[in-house]
Parts: sequence; C-alpha cells; structure tokens
Amino acid sequence: MTGLRSWLVRRLLLGAGQTVAVVLLVFALTEALPGDAAVVLAGDQPDPGRIAAIREAMHLDRPAHERLAAWTAGLLHGDLGTSLASGRPVSSYLADGFGPTLLLAALTLLLLVPLAGGLGVLAARHEGRLLDRLISSVTLGVYAVPEFAFGVLLVTLFALRLGWLPPTAVGYGDDLLAHPAALVLPVVVLLSRPVCSLARLVRAGMIDALASPYVAQARRYGIPGARLRYAHALPNALAPAAQQLARTIDWLLCGVIVVEALFVIPGLGTVLMNAVAERDVPVIQGLAVVFGCTAVVLNLGADLATYRLVPRAEVAA
Repeated sequence: MTGLRSWLVRRLLLGAGQTVAVVLLVFALTEALPGDAAVVLAGDQPDPGRIAAIREAMHLDRPAHERLAAWTAGLLHGDLGTSLASGRPVSSYLADGFGPTLLLAALTLLLLVPLAGGLGVLAARHEGRLLDRLISSVTLGVYAVPEFAFGVLLVTLFALRLGWLPPTAVGYGDDLLAHPAALVLPVVVLLSRPVCSLARLVRAGMIDALASPYVAQARRYGIPGARLRYAHALPNALAPAAQQLARTIDWLLCGVIVVEALFVIPGLGTVLMNAVAERDVPVIQGLAVVFGCTAVVLNLGADLATYRLVPRAEVAA
C-alpha cells in the first residue's frame, strides 16, 4: 500500500504540473490568435475611438502578464471569465453545451468498451483464421478513414440516399435523447476509430496473455477455457487498453467538435467554433482549460487503473 501511495503522490504532482502547463499554454495560444476582439465587436465599420473604448472597457489594453495573473486568479476561484461578445459568464456557455456533448460522449463510451473488447477477444480466439483476418482488415480500413469523410459518407448513404436516418440534428433542440434517430450517425462516427484501435490492442494483448507461461500452467491444472480467457488473460490484456481508452476520451474531446459541426449538434464543440469565429477569447480559454484539465484527470485515472490491473506497471510509470 505504501508503494501505491508514493506512486499516487508522484502522479498527482505530475498532474498538477500538467494543469499549470495547460493554463499557460492556453493563454499563450489564445494571445497568438490573429485579429482583435475589439474590432469584431465594433461592427462592420469601426472607428479607432470606438475600438479603443472597447479595448479599455474589456481590459484588452492591459499588458499580457497582468491579464494572465487576473485570469489565473479567477480560475482558482472557479471563475472562467466573461464572454466578450455577450457579457455572459463562460460557465453559462459550458452549461448550455454540456448536455448534448455529454450525451454523445456517454453513448460512445457505453458502446465502445463492449464492442472493442468483444471484437478483440473474438479475433484473438481465432488467431490466424478467416474471422481474425476479417476483423483485422475491417478495423484497419475503417481506422484509415478520417472522421469527417466517414461522416459525410454515412450521411450520403443512410440519410440522403436511403432516407433511414436524419442527416442533422436541426429542429430537435437540446433534447436529443427524445430523438434517438438523430444520434445514430454521430455516435457511429465517434465510435469508428476508437473501436478499431482498442480492438486491435485487446487482440494483441489477449494473444500475448494466452501464450504466457502462467496460462499454460493453468491449462495443465485443468482450468476451463472461458475462465482462462476472462479471469486470467483478459485483465492483463486490458492494461494497455485502459491507457488507450483514456487517450480515446482525449480524442473524443476533439472528435466531438468535428461531429457536432457536421451534424449541427448544439454542444460544446459548436460553442467553441462560434467563439473562435467571434474571437471571443474568454470562452475559448475557458473551454480549452476545461478540456485540458479533463484530459489530465482522465490520464491519471487510466494510469491508476493500469497500476491496479498490472502492478508491475509502476516501474513504467
């Protein structure tokens, strides 16, 4: 237990350092964005006096280090800032877009783990045979297709040609759960690449685990095949898959932006795209910090899950 505590303290310190780095990087990148929010807010024909007044009212005329200090102090108190475009708190934008994004991510993860695990175990059980080659070929082929192109292909086939599913979520509002047909294509697009990468990882891990000496010894003791696969081999095969799952969730934070734009879903991705178009720096910063801190926490959880599944992973950590 002492080893776990010391390892956890090291990972927490590393996570704190990563969080600080995220905050600094987000501020630096938003400072480097082209254009000027004051010019955007001043209208189509802005005059220099109005632009200067807007910059002064929104503290855009202050030095960068002062704005960084003020913004960081606000973050420590849970204040993500105020939108330059509307004057609303950034947290209200998060609240508006959180529901649809959480629904998409939750449905994707709910289906991802059993699908990827099942395909990986199935391919490993039939290693080198037709089913294994078929699963490996299909997952490799689907993984090679970009999400946007795959989404366009699905919309063209199932929405425009066959008319089975709606092409977008326009007209359904925020209550997407009441219209499950509008969720099918977005979830399939979000699932396409993660299922392929995780299934191939589980397959490779299962093959290695089933060929290990301890599994061979368990076979000699007469332990049934199902128990060998799921109680002994699968936990070791899941260790690298757990870390990949955290990276997959990181990817979902980016992939959901593409999917929400393609299917016109009013989630956090749409909020972020609108903020970039309006050069609404506080909204961009707030969303980026939330996404970055979420990634840090998820990777910490994945490392902990890997440590518990395979304690020798402490050495790698």
